[in-house]
Amino acid sequence: MMAPTEYSAARLNMVEGQIRPNKVTDQRVVDAFLAVPRDRFVPAGLRGVAYVDKSIPLGNGRFLLEPMVLARLLNEARIEATDIVLDIGTATGYSAAVLGRLASTVVAVEADGDLAAQADQAMQTLGVDNAAIMRGPLNAGWAGQAPYNVIVIQGAVAAVPQVLLDQLAEGGRLVTVVIPESGQGVARLYQKSGGQVSSRILFDASAALLPGLEAKPDFRF
Repeated sequence: MMAPTEYSAARLNMVEGQIRPNKVTDQRVVDAFLAVPRDRFVPAGLRGVAYVDKSIPLGNGRFLLEPMVLARLLNEARIEATDIVLDIGTATGYSAAVLGRLASTVVAVEADGDLAAQADQAMQTLGVDNAAIMRGPLNAGWAGQAPYNVIVIQGAVAAVPQVLLDQLAEGGRLVTVVIPESGQGVARLYQKSGGQVSSRILFDASAALLPGLEAKPDFRF
């Protein structure tokens, strides 16, 4: 196991080697990734590789997003200090902790009870007091606190559910990786203006599909 100073050095290397060179220009995003110890959100046996440029497996088909992908999504979301953010599929809570450094309030939804418990524990241990971990289906969002200025989905979707777009505030932004049934995965930005949602491709990206957000099988007789 690494010493604390080695984790700090690995975190700095992650930022300088993966995040800054990949068009992450928002200094607040950079500072958030420097501040939050990713090694505290991965299984103990994987802490030595917590800062590599890969998604980290958490079990049951769930992963922490690759740091560069998450950082670029947050950079494009243009999160302001007064924003209320919905974090879908927070898993062990790493993304919620990072978002807590950027936004006023974070509502983080997790369907897996074990992961939600780990996220709760991590929030308490690190003193993150502006992020609430909610347990529920990922494809439903969290209507009780809507509308949100920003929604971030921590994994890939086949398509963004309309219920999530409905939870965006006017001027709100949603960022995620979209992997259609046949095609290359891309990061997309959705924006609500005048009650209508438009989207554009940000960059090529790959991520594991989140449960409940996969492509629905075609119905055939």
